[in-house]
Formats: sequence, structure tokens, C-alpha cells
Amino acid sequence: MKKILLTLCICFATLLAKAQLGYMYGQYDLGFAAALNYAYTDAETVTGTPAAHLVFAYNHTPFLNYIAEVQFGRLAGGDSVRTLSGREFKNNYTAVSFRAQVQAGELIRYNNNVVMNALRNIYVSGGVGVIYNNMSEINRSSLYIPDYTSSGRNSSSEFFIPLKAGYEFKVFNSYDEPFIKVDLGYQLNYVLGDQLDGIKAGIRKDVYSQFVVGMRFAIGGFTSYRKPIRK
Repeated sequence: MKKILLTLCICFATLLAKAQLGYMYGQYDLGFAAALNYAYTDAETVTGTPAAHLVFAYNHTPFLNYIAEVQFGRLAGGDSVRTLSGREFKNNYTAVSFRAQVQAGELIRYNNNVVMNALRNIYVSGGVGVIYNNMSEINRSSLYIPDYTSSGRNSSSEFFIPLKAGYEFKVFNSYDEPFIKVDLGYQLNYVLGDQLDGIKAGIRKDVYSQFVVGMRFAIGGFTSYRKPIRK
């Protein structure tokens, strides 16, 4: 009986030590982000436009994350007066996506190594999503080519593949738990269709890119990792 109690005490002390040494992290995050969008479509010019993201993350580990995201924003491009085709659009869109994200800290040994410790928060991410397009303004006809017009739809939904790379800055609380994550990333979204601009032309699919700045906050489900998270 004494041996059992001693073993339990040792295990409990070990768990406490791990928590004190910075092994603990939150499994669930909520957050938001702001993005600058650029759409590469059948329109002849590219325009930067804003977007906002709402984010929920399940952290399998501090460095392996599964992320659900909703985007609300605008995509725009073209010029009806200054381009030969006359194509111009403004798309007020909503998008939903799911991504798996792996950070270098999941794969490398960073303890007691300054360079590896700085690199541990670099990440790559990929997944699948659906974008809902809604043209608030659209021009498909040319001022300079008689009877020239493009086909397309004013509203549509299309699948896309989000690919993202970036760096996550972790802010630790007094218990050495990462409770705020600041995200700087670049995301490329390959649309599996040709209606992002409401214009169907050519053989290439549409693409839009995003420069993203975001924050996530730990909201619970604290558990321990196999190694110290901070160093």
C-alpha cells in the first residue's frame, strides 16, 4: 500500500513539475484576422481589397493545429474604361474552409538551441473550402470591340484549395502556457472554377491570394505536451 501511495505521489509531482516547466497548452482557440486580397482572374488588372476572418482551432499539439475558418470580404479587379476587354467586377464573398497546419516545432528539436527555437513557429497549412460569390458590380462588355461580351454568373459557389505559410508568435502567461497566438501569413487559394469574377473566359481557373494578420486566444481544454513548449 505504501508503495502504491508513493508511486501516485511521484506521478502527481511529475505532472505538477511538467505544468510548472511549460508543458501545458490549450487545445481550443478562438480568434480573428484581417486580410488583404488580390484576385487573379479573367479581368486584366488586379486590385487589393479587404477581408475579415473568424477562426476556431483545435490544437492536437501546440504545433499541430486543425483550423476552421469563415471569411467575409471583397474581391475586385479589372477596369471597364482603361482595358480592351472592359471586364470589371466587385465580388462580396463569403468563404468557409478547413485546414490542417503543422509547425516546425512538431518536427525539430528546438530545446536549448537559439536558431531552432526561433524556427519552431514557422508553419505550412493546407485544406479545402467553399467560396460563395456575389457580384455587387460587374461589366462584361468592351467599349472598344463592337459586340464583344463575356459570359458569366452574378452569383455562384465553388470549391477551393487554401495553401498557407507563415509564422506564429506565441505569447505565454505566467504559467508558461501559450495563451495568445499572433499569426503572420500568406495564403494562396486555388479556386476549382472560373466564376470568382463572374466572368467565364479562357482555360485557367481563378486564384486569389491573401496577406493575413491574425490573433487566436486559448479558451480551454488545457493538457500537456511531450516537451517544453517555450524553449
